[in-house]
Amino acid sequence: MIKIAILGPESTGKSELAQKLASHFGGEWVPEYAREYVEQLNAKYSFDDVCIIARKQIEEQQNIELKNQPDYVFFDTELIITKIWFKYCFNQVPEFVENQLAKNYFDFYLLCDYDLEWIADPVREHGDDRQYFFELYKTEILKTGKPYSIVSGKGDVRLKNAVAAIKNNFEQNNTI
Repeated sequence: MIKIAILGPESTGKSELAQKLASHFGGEWVPEYAREYVEQLNAKYSFDDVCIIARKQIEEQQNIELKNQPDYVFFDTELIITKIWFKYCFNQVPEFVENQLAKNYFDFYLLCDYDLEWIADPVREHGDDRQYFFELYKTEILKTGKPYSIVSGKGDVRLKNAVAAIKNNFEQNNTI
């Protein structure tokens, strides 16, 4: 099973890309839990809320290992984004998040460029800071030592670029 994390600033097409890639490769996708959770809150999210989100992300990683082992699993976001939000919003990162990230769970990262138009919604924040967050995510991906590719382009071009990046990476490593 090849586990691919899709990261990027808000409003960069992560969810749509994860779904389309899972369909293209006949794999599975794991939706972003943070959005679902935050949409149900009646107040601004807290440190404890982000801990709940992080624990759910870890649980989803563990649960996917117990399933029918598809060739590809695409995760719409992952703990790197959660770690950055902990740092940015609360100036601290729980040890359990750092410990999970140290396990280097993912095989490949797709980092979505911020070249898409910002689409505001009640859950999204910091539309003017997408380049800043993009660079933070890139720095954290580099720390993993795992391969990654930046995905840009609009519409089907973005999907084609992501498919090509995945194929190029895994054909070079003779894993597909």
